[in-house]
Amino acid sequence: MRTNTMRVLALAAALVAATVAAAQEQLPPPLVTWQEVLDGLPADGSRWLTFGGDFTNQRHSPLTQITPANVTRLQPQWTFQTGTLGNFETTTLVRDNVLYVTGPQNVAWAIDARTGRQIWRYRRELPQNLTACCGLVNRGFAVLGDKLYMTTLDAHLLALDMKTGAVAWDATMEEYKNGYASTIAPLVIKDKVIVGVAGGEFGIRGFIDAYDAQTGKRAWRFYTIPGPGEPGHDTWSGDSWKIGGASVWVTGAYDPEQNIVMYGIGNPGPDYYGAERKGDNLYSASIVALDADTGRLRWHYQFTPHDVHDWDATEVPILADLTIGGQLRKTVLFANRNGFFYVLDRTNGRVILAKPFVTTTWAKEIGANGRPVELPGHTPDEKGTVTCPDLTGGTNFWPPSYDPATRLFFVNARESCMTYFSFKPEYKAGERFTGGAGQRVTTLPVYGALRAIDPMTGDRKWEFRLITPSTSGILTTASGLLFSGDAEGSLIALDSRTGKLVWRYQMGATLHGTSPVTYMLDGRQHLLVPAGTTLTAWALPQ
Repeated sequence: MRTNTMRVLALAAALVAATVAAAQEQLPPPLVTWQEVLDGLPADGSRWLTFGGDFTNQRHSPLTQITPANVTRLQPQWTFQTGTLGNFETTTLVRDNVLYVTGPQNVAWAIDARTGRQIWRYRRELPQNLTACCGLVNRGFAVLGDKLYMTTLDAHLLALDMKTGAVAWDATMEEYKNGYASTIAPLVIKDKVIVGVAGGEFGIRGFIDAYDAQTGKRAWRFYTIPGPGEPGHDTWSGDSWKIGGASVWVTGAYDPEQNIVMYGIGNPGPDYYGAERKGDNLYSASIVALDADTGRLRWHYQFTPHDVHDWDATEVPILADLTIGGQLRKTVLFANRNGFFYVLDRTNGRVILAKPFVTTTWAKEIGANGRPVELPGHTPDEKGTVTCPDLTGGTNFWPPSYDPATRLFFVNARESCMTYFSFKPEYKAGERFTGGAGQRVTTLPVYGALRAIDPMTGDRKWEFRLITPSTSGILTTASGLLFSGDAEGSLIALDSRTGKLVWRYQMGATLHGTSPVTYMLDGRQHLLVPAGTTLTAWALPQ
């Protein structure tokens, strides 16, 4: 009798548990608060809510379960095949054991983090005649409340319902037929969604926008090329400012204490032909700091005045507080496409340190006034001029990382030189407007390297050579691991303190412009790796 009673009670308890679980499954996820987003990566590793992990963009996880000693024991947990052509350049967001992922051609998914099962899928119906320059890609969601925010290749900003993937609102940023596109991962700052536009090769006038997170109404716009009467307008000759490029397609950083967002700005247009845009061409090839509430310019610094080598400053800025000369300085760390590594004061944009991190031949140094001391013979012409680095740059849009404990900055660097050619182009709205091209110099060394840089001195602490330059971003963890990828499709794990290779696994496709993210799930640290258009989740065996 007692046994039967116990069985009945056990069945009843199981039924109640199943009913509660089913009810919980139907409940909407808790709203993502602004404070959650602002707090960044929690110590328990339960979420990843912004492009860079937090607003500093350090891409450095506090998790320590996976270490240099046990990383070789990682095992795949599941693989998600998207069935979409192209490459991931996204950073996955993680909340309540759900992964939120954007892919090429504006397809997006919510995925169960435990099983890799698709929860919902969204696909943007894109026009046939897109002008997007350099791949039909997307770099990730932003999130606030019950909405996810994604830019589109036809220059719109969407808000999707977090639970269903349905479109909540759709805001037009610009007319895509005129050369505009958007691939950037948005930033949510307070009640605004901040984005930028691509299209620097199509004679656009770049800008950074902020939209109301609830309604999609535009709150402010900052043009990255000043118009008549605005400071910096005189750095463009004639009407060149109207079609001068200066696009914004890589996510910036946010300093809540100063309430400023900092974004790297793209190349001026035409890319290689500068004769008809005489002057420094502000704010191209610069970093700008804008008031997050109003879009007003607080400060700027131009890395490459009058750029004629397509050296966008669209690299990821990293914020760090460093003690320099006995004084705590609020800094921006920036490995630039032009081959120099910079440490800037983020309260005013002044240069604290600037030093080459790859071979550079176009400039001797960065002077005391913050301007490069340029060397002669590096202006492209019809005959061609050889300059280092090449047009892809000393690095590019793939994210670096920073470990605040060891105070090391990690960058995926490239050693390559190029013969640059220039000629006068004809501008036609919506068509490519570059005025030149480049041809890689194969008689000089061409290779890649994962490098650790001391931001206090600019010195290289170690490097891990890559036979072929890679386009992978970097993730580091508090256990002393660095994850990245090579050009042959391998996932790489290094000891971040020494640069020693501790694990390598062939993924079958490259980590292009992106890096893994890591999070805790059911007591185990997971590593999510995007390669090609496949996601693979890894964890240590139970």
